[in-house]
Amino acid sequence: MGELMGFLFQKAESDLDYIQHKLEFEILKNLPDNPSENPVTLLEKLSVLKSRYKMLCAQLEEISKEQKESMGCIHATLENTMKMVQALQRHTDLEVTFSVY
Repeated sequence: MGELMGFLFQKAESDLDYIQHKLEFEILKNLPDNPSENPVTLLEKLSVLKSRYKMLCAQLEEISKEQKESMGCIHATLENTMKMVQALQRHTDLEVTFSVY
């Protein structure tokens, strides 16, 4: 799942790069026709958006890493609990059934 998300974010970053280059081209092509628009401001805003996007990607990677670690801990705890219950069942000759909702 993490690899897929990484791929999707890389694709989105590539798409943002394409949009930036396309925007730069269109601005340069149309600049003489419409001098009232400020292309520098648009490019600066796009740069800020790309920076925020990269920050979100880094946060996603950290969240994914922590999620994997948490799931590993949960699985280990559950496995240990099941082993303890089985040992207790053998020791007491009782059978306990668990229902997970």
